[in-house]
Amino acid sequence: MKQRSILKECTLAGIACLFILTSCSQKQNWPQFRGPHGNMLSSSKSLPEVWDTVKNVAWTYKNDGTGWSSPIVWGNKVFITSTFPEKVAPVPEHGPMQGSQGPRPGQGQPNDDNPEDNDTTFKQDIYRWEVTCVDLNTGKELWKKVAFKGNPKVKKQPMNTYASETPATDGKRVFAYFGMTGLFCYEMDGNLLWKKDLGAYNTQGGWGTGSSPIISNGILYIQVDNEVSSFLVALDAATGEEKWKAQREEKTNYSTPYIWKNKIRTELISCGKTARSYNPETGILLWELKTGGEQAIPSPVGDENNLYLGNAGGQETKGNLYAVKAGAEGDITPKTGDAAGTGVLWIFPDPGLGSSSPLLYNGLLYIISSRGGEIKCIKADDGALVSMNRVPGLGAVWASPWVYNNKIWFFDEKGITKSFVAGNAFKIISDNRLDGKFWASVAITGNAYIFKSADALYCIKE
Repeated sequence: MKQRSILKECTLAGIACLFILTSCSQKQNWPQFRGPHGNMLSSSKSLPEVWDTVKNVAWTYKNDGTGWSSPIVWGNKVFITSTFPEKVAPVPEHGPMQGSQGPRPGQGQPNDDNPEDNDTTFKQDIYRWEVTCVDLNTGKELWKKVAFKGNPKVKKQPMNTYASETPATDGKRVFAYFGMTGLFCYEMDGNLLWKKDLGAYNTQGGWGTGSSPIISNGILYIQVDNEVSSFLVALDAATGEEKWKAQREEKTNYSTPYIWKNKIRTELISCGKTARSYNPETGILLWELKTGGEQAIPSPVGDENNLYLGNAGGQETKGNLYAVKAGAEGDITPKTGDAAGTGVLWIFPDPGLGSSSPLLYNGLLYIISSRGGEIKCIKADDGALVSMNRVPGLGAVWASPWVYNNKIWFFDEKGITKSFVAGNAFKIISDNRLDGKFWASVAITGNAYIFKSADALYCIKE
């Protein structure tokens, strides 16, 4: 009888354990910019396809601060970063800024004579840099921590924020990187574990920062590109101790690094005027590719065979889209005029890359321009143009597109989300709307979307 009782208890425990594991597997985490694998792909199966300011809005959380950073999710916790201006000096009058507006500028060259470049009134400002945790199920605030309060260390463009970098988490810790203000590591319940000052450097035209941290195998990677001393640094996630640091011959960029797991090896990719691949463990340079264009704003995407990357173009300088082969070594920059080269499978000229990153799905690349509503579909294996379409009335698109139910989804800064069936045919089949200004990419978890406007969170689910 005693053996039967023990056997029964073990069986019940096994069933309970299996139930817990099954439940956990159904709750997808969204731990960093562009999701678990940095590609905006999700395994969710029951997401809503219709919503507005009322329909399918599970909850809304109003944030007193602002920030263009995207939300991240782990378990039942949503994390966001923001800044709150406690005291702000009047902005001096000046002419319109050249280049794109927003947290990741890069279209057009800055004017060196612009009086904003010599403005130091920002040093009189006082901000609070905050990290907030919200309950995924209810939208209730679980905790909010002030990472730093005081004067900004560098200037930002008026349309940017001091919280444009998306946080990251490994399920044990939350990493909030506020550019030149510093890096802060919290436990999941909000206790500060460690913080690190990576330096404060001026950015081009005083535009500010935007590259987000990523985490892989217990290492946190941060790309710090600026006008003074650019570098890529790898930090121990548990302690913040530096594992390696690579100096970069780059100026201000906004692209977030990308972990590329291909059929040969795992690489850490960073973009700039020159795209570079590093060994993630050691920081040793594997290959480099001079990409041209303007600032690196979009992040790369890849599969087991190829990596796809490029820079945003400007009014005078056009960018290219490159397909880099797995196993590339050394300087793989093609000769001028060539359509391919050693390590480069193909080059697509002037793809219209802007701020949103390219989306790779079922052998096709989807590129949505920041402005003008242009959408290109390109074959990933040979770089051939499949289709080019324009969506009338579309606002500026800063956020990255995603895939659900074999449809490509994207939204503009006005909060209008549209979709079309993936593949050769093109027809807009949805038009969902939320209130606010939206530059952050969406977080996808389980059966819900988490949208973040300048000052609010929306949980969308049926």
